[in-house]
Amino acid sequence: MSSIRERLQAANQLLAPYAVPHDGMLGRLEKEPEDETRFPFQRDRDRIIHTQAFRRLQGKTQVFVAGEEDDHVRTRLTHSMEVAQIGRDIARTLSLNEDLAECIALAHDLGHPPFGHRGEEALDQWMKLHGLSFEHNEQSVRVVTLLEVHSPLCKGLNLNQEVREGMQKHREAYLDPPIPFPRSMSLEAQVINKADEIAYYGHDCDDGLHSKLFTMEELLAVVPLAARAADLSAPRQTSLRGALIHLLVSDVLEESTHLLAQHKILSLADCYHATVPLIEFSPPMLAQTQTLRDFLRHRMYEHPRVTEPSAEGQSVIRLLCETYFSSPPRSVLALQSLTGSSQPEAVKDYIAGMTDAFARVQAARVPSH
Repeated sequence: MSSIRERLQAANQLLAPYAVPHDGMLGRLEKEPEDETRFPFQRDRDRIIHTQAFRRLQGKTQVFVAGEEDDHVRTRLTHSMEVAQIGRDIARTLSLNEDLAECIALAHDLGHPPFGHRGEEALDQWMKLHGLSFEHNEQSVRVVTLLEVHSPLCKGLNLNQEVREGMQKHREAYLDPPIPFPRSMSLEAQVINKADEIAYYGHDCDDGLHSKLFTMEELLAVVPLAARAADLSAPRQTSLRGALIHLLVSDVLEESTHLLAQHKILSLADCYHATVPLIEFSPPMLAQTQTLRDFLRHRMYEHPRVTEPSAEGQSVIRLLCETYFSSPPRSVLALQSLTGSSQPEAVKDYIAGMTDAFARVQAARVPSH
């Protein structure tokens, strides 16, 4: 059998010159010996999926509060898996590093709290009372760098730095005003940003139809992109969701290929120094996705069957925050000792890691006044 070095060299020859190589460029914060069979980003993927944080995603809200609707709607776990699948497909077609893209996808929501974005809002509001804040992408990085432990020899999972930087979704150097950061995002990280968006367009349409929040006729009448997907689904022998994802992925591939050529991206260094996004929808597709987002917001995200359980979840989070701050349980004290952080940070870390069901159970145990 060929050595890991020989296999890495052969695999790197299949990548585009602007892709992150399979052995990475930035390394780990703590050096480790090479694995005998797995590439570095494959090891990172395995560390991510074996964490408690990854397993708990199965009990966390995507749109519908977990356990409130039925067992067929998406959770944070199934969403992350769909993002990884779409991201790998895009990365492979563009000759990018599939393993790195998969790592970023599987880890990107590890820090999401229970009860979805409404839960995130509640946790952020409580943190602001203590001069702090909460943002789930930052929390995801905190999970892999501090809260999850792979080895007693180092903090966190000791992932390659390309994975950690790719998880910091809102730190693009081309933002206006720019956020200080040494590099623009890798193409693999940009791919996952688009894959995340594509995944929720597809599965939110699917879940909205399944849950009867709107009909197929209503969706097709209002959203031209959905109508295009419906026309495409019959000859492709696929679902509306599958055809919609196909249209979106095809557009990203075509537009991104154009942008890479237009901006003369010929190396990884060119990518890191870019001042514009390079993995993107075309302008016409951006307009069509806006129409779809507006429809989903009005007919799904603002529907009482979504908002009412989420509002109850916000109350659960606020109750737990106040309770654990005034009388911290052993789990919060252990996190505070592990991280060396303030008590509000430890409370936030503990609650953000909960599943929806566990948070509800813990809130029910809080004595009433």
